[in-house]
Amino acid sequence: MNKRKVAITIERPLLERIDRLVAQAAFPNRSQAIEQAIREKLERLETDRLGKECAKLDPAFERAIAENGLAVGLSAWPE
Repeated sequence: MNKRKVAITIERPLLERIDRLVAQAAFPNRSQAIEQAIREKLERLETDRLGKECAKLDPAFERAIAENGLAVGLSAWPE
């Protein structure tokens, strides 16, 4: 994977928590601990966004599409 080095400023108590995890061998180093935390946060944000968009769908309309395929007219699709 192509990685880039970045510099961040982080509160001391948070850094101490990360260092404890590294000392407990939960992560090999600070960088990997922070990278995984960022990855997990981004995935949660994207999942939440997907959930919000899915909540906008009309279940009856989606069921009709699933049952009938694309036989439902395209003009009936929500915007």
